[in-house]
Amino acid sequence: MSTWVLVRGLAREHEHWGDFPARLHAAMSPCQVLTPDLPGNGLRYRETSPTRIQAMADALARELEDSGHRPPYHVIALSLGAMVAVSWAQRHPDALSRMVLINTSMRPFNSFYRRLRPGVWPALIGAAVPGRTAEQRERAILAATSNDARARALALPTWACAARSRPVTGANLVRQLWAAARFTAPRGAPTIPTLILASTQDRLASVQCSRTLAARWHCPIVEHPTAGHDLPLDAGDWVVSEVARWIQA
Repeated sequence: MSTWVLVRGLAREHEHWGDFPARLHAAMSPCQVLTPDLPGNGLRYRETSPTRIQAMADALARELEDSGHRPPYHVIALSLGAMVAVSWAQRHPDALSRMVLINTSMRPFNSFYRRLRPGVWPALIGAAVPGRTAEQRERAILAATSNDARARALALPTWACAARSRPVTGANLVRQLWAAARFTAPRGAPTIPTLILASTQDRLASVQCSRTLAARWHCPIVEHPTAGHDLPLDAGDWVVSEVARWIQA
């Protein structure tokens, strides 16, 4: 039975996957789908976030093994989570059997203004303003990462509840940002099968980041024409179908 590990991005946690794990499980069964949190996020929000992506990858590997889940794993990773997946594959090549990278951006392939598009800075700064409620912060994040109004409305109550129950500290947010900013991906392609999924209308990270990565690594890439940065939220069924198509090819 295959094991799928889903890895979220900056200051995000398992709740932010919504019903995507259930959709993936239904399509890939028999399998198990795991949604571990990175240190500083979710159930691990009291921990200190590492300032290196490599340390996040090591922490994730330890958590899975300590929980009794044995490699190899199939990984689906979004944004900063995709950096963790790439580092994981580099540091523990036998642990992963395949990976799907969604809307990610990495040095040395992408410039800063493409990795975090200037047009979204006001929304992200607004989300970080002290004194805002959890609902206000999460609404601002959703506005920057989702292009689907219905998906945003359905997600907001759950995301706000998670933010109240398991808040990511400002210090951990800065540490995660620093880790992402300094991470450098290997110039050579991963040794495991890799699929890149991207949103053409991503307003957070330019789709060119995914295109460049796919070109440099000679990986297949598929783009969704309307979804935002949070592709599993806006088009979860599409993600599942593209992953299934790739595996069966």
